[in-house]
Amino acid sequence: MTHASPANAMKKPPRDNLYACNMMPGDFVFDEKVAAVFEDMIHRSVPGYTTIIAMTARLAETCFQPGSRIYDLGCSLGAASLAIASRMRDRTCEIVAVDNSRPMLDGLEERLAALGGGPVECRHEDIRECIVENASVVILNFTLQFISPADRDRLLRRIHDGMTAGGIFILSEKIVLNDPRLNELYIEMYHQFKQDMGYSEMEVSRKRAALERVLLPETLAVHKARLARAGFESVEQWFQCFNFASMVACKRDGR
Repeated sequence: MTHASPANAMKKPPRDNLYACNMMPGDFVFDEKVAAVFEDMIHRSVPGYTTIIAMTARLAETCFQPGSRIYDLGCSLGAASLAIASRMRDRTCEIVAVDNSRPMLDGLEERLAALGGGPVECRHEDIRECIVENASVVILNFTLQFISPADRDRLLRRIHDGMTAGGIFILSEKIVLNDPRLNELYIEMYHQFKQDMGYSEMEVSRKRAALERVLLPETLAVHKARLARAGFESVEQWFQCFNFASMVACKRDGR
């Protein structure tokens, strides 16, 4: 099958101005309006996002076990799935992209069609109920923070138990720092980053208000402790920019 290049297949994403209006925002939801501007939104809202996606694909390419699956849980528009598929176009692999937002999956399916297809299976499911099976790589990028804290331990245990020996789990999250002074500094730097990316002070404030009841961040120590409870043998942080970080956890290889 001939694949179009991403540069030729993708149009410039619409600009995110959802919080530029005068109406007070409700809670943030991944609806049609967010899906339409999400690509622009996340690149302008998460420092280091491009690096995280590129290195997620590199980790997946390196650690993928032939005959296993790759899961992209909370895939949104499928940035990680598409990056992995591009890197592994000469290898046989099955990528399962899961999200509970139908508009997000519609966007991913449109991108797949524009690229001429690929090894990505889209599933419209709640990741808390998704059955992970025979997975050597599982990705959870900026998704756990939207899951109720009461459900997070059970979700990570389900992921761990569905992985192959020696598999890796990549977790990227917005985080809270233990030191209140540094935490406030990082938040201030993050808000400045968003303004440097073209958001107004009003947009930053309104987006924060919309997210504060639905995005519940935790410290790196809490994440690492939960991953250990889930059964992962080791956890290391490989990336951080202000209050955004990514970790990789390894399942025991069985030897």
